[in-house]
Amino acid sequence: MSRIQQLNQTLLPALQITPNMSTKAQSPWPNGAKAALSFTMDNLGEAQAVLSKSHPETVPIGQDPAVLTHLPRILDLLAAHDIKATYFAESWSLPVYPSAVADLRARGHEVAWHGFQHEVWKSLSEAEEQENFSKSFAAAKEHKVNYAGFRPPGGSINGARTLSLLKEHGCSYVSPLGDFSIDSGSGIVILPFEWKAVDAFWYMDTEKFKSIRDEHGVSKAALGPGDFKEYLERRIQDVKREGGYVSILFHPFLTDREERWKVLENTLELISKDKDLWVAPCDEVARWVGENKDKFDF
Repeated sequence: MSRIQQLNQTLLPALQITPNMSTKAQSPWPNGAKAALSFTMDNLGEAQAVLSKSHPETVPIGQDPAVLTHLPRILDLLAAHDIKATYFAESWSLPVYPSAVADLRARGHEVAWHGFQHEVWKSLSEAEEQENFSKSFAAAKEHKVNYAGFRPPGGSINGARTLSLLKEHGCSYVSPLGDFSIDSGSGIVILPFEWKAVDAFWYMDTEKFKSIRDEHGVSKAALGPGDFKEYLERRIQDVKREGGYVSILFHPFLTDREERWKVLENTLELISKDKDLWVAPCDEVARWVGENKDKFDF
């Protein structure tokens, strides 16, 4: 058995009914699609590095090559495949990279919320969370960005407290780790992400991602583009069998090498040609789910 096959067996257990699946005979998705997929990106510029004081003082703010070089190339590739994405950006970055934000919106992509400066959301106190909402949505209003949804840095929210604040601020969805569903209390649609569908899970060699990989039963060492490519191909086939939803995540700052770029190219070509997939930004998926609750097994 090859190393890739061993990894796939570890990462992709036998199919079983889960909360992310639809068990109804008729597809709940538009145009009879078997499943829905959102292509997403996270992190815009130096927000987190400035917060953690790890950004070099000698490097000017607003010159991040991930934003100025990698992102335009990604946007051109998305346009070539006619795919609309969701970019979860920190509110701190809106005035720092106004041209990038304007370009995203002009090309039809969704700009969603990723905290003010990529704060680990689960660690925020009630007062800190409320303050983060206030200053983030004030920045969004100033820069004419209307947030429909939120992806919490670190992957976890503060339960009903966060959901209540999202509803209060007019959001329709949240994208944490977890299961595809609708929160019964707030009506917020849950559009989850999963670590194995994130490029950083395969590429980053930090202690955080070593620990996450270990929790998922795979090598602590970074695995590489080939493993990520094969995982995504398998995961896409699985979500179609499940009839559910999956969010895949690429970070522009990690799409900085040609072999990683090839994974992105392969993935976009694959999903753009697959007639069994409804590929849509998170806000469109949330709107559809909210308007068609009776079609889902929530």
